[in-house]
Amino acid sequence: MSDLRIRTMRPDEIAIAVDWAAAEGWNPGLADAACFATVDPGGFLIGELDGTPAATISCVNYDPSFAFLGFYIVRKDLRGRGHGLAIWNAAIAHAAGRVIGLDGVVAQQANYRKSGFALAHANVRYGGSVAAPDAPGAGVVPLGAVPLAAVEASDRTVFPAPRSAFLRAWLGAPGHVGRALMRAGRLAAWGVIRPCRTGRKIGPLVADDRAAAEAVLAALLASADGGEVFLDVPSVNRDAVALARDLGLAPVFETARMYTGAIPPLRLERVFGVTTFELG
Repeated sequence: MSDLRIRTMRPDEIAIAVDWAAAEGWNPGLADAACFATVDPGGFLIGELDGTPAATISCVNYDPSFAFLGFYIVRKDLRGRGHGLAIWNAAIAHAAGRVIGLDGVVAQQANYRKSGFALAHANVRYGGSVAAPDAPGAGVVPLGAVPLAAVEASDRTVFPAPRSAFLRAWLGAPGHVGRALMRAGRLAAWGVIRPCRTGRKIGPLVADDRAAAEAVLAALLASADGGEVFLDVPSVNRDAVALARDLGLAPVFETARMYTGAIPPLRLERVFGVTTFELG
């Protein structure tokens, strides 16, 4: 039996989970903790032994039907003692019957299946160093010039629940740069690039087709002047995989996107870059 004391994290303690995720090689963004805190502050849990952090997990409730689980980490020197199961059960209870999604390491898929999760698809992180494009994509504008309602509507085609507070924080976070492509007065593609512990990540990158994705991607890379970048793509989107490879990026990490039940149909053919493995 675990003697772990489990409680809700204070907003400033979410940085502990982010730091631990960085140590595990997940390479979070520099402003991720502040953005994550806007979704469901009660969904971030910490387990303590004698007042010292021993385990973390998040299970954020996006709406009455959907939650997303992440940051499931037990301190290496305390693994195998039941602490992981204890904090896992507390997180699942917080979801209160909602369908739960997660991006788990491939090696843990069997364990997640035992808890009712089923594989939807793999997400693959591509990374590498790229040169800044000679010119940004034609017709691309700052994402801030696009009405938030249009961005939210586009996001709802690729994510199982509304996440207005998160998007507002993500688009306005320090160091985050957003770009968008308009076609005939409608939003055809949009994306965000952000500084991370190592290099920069592009996510989300949502587009009607590869050409639109390429235009926004070029503008994002131009804003960062090239360098080391990472792009997380659903393996089922062949155009996204081809785009990452054609950019010269190589697979460096893979997760299993899994759910405990049915979710609304998602247009994964529009997902050229996943927002974040930790919160979906």
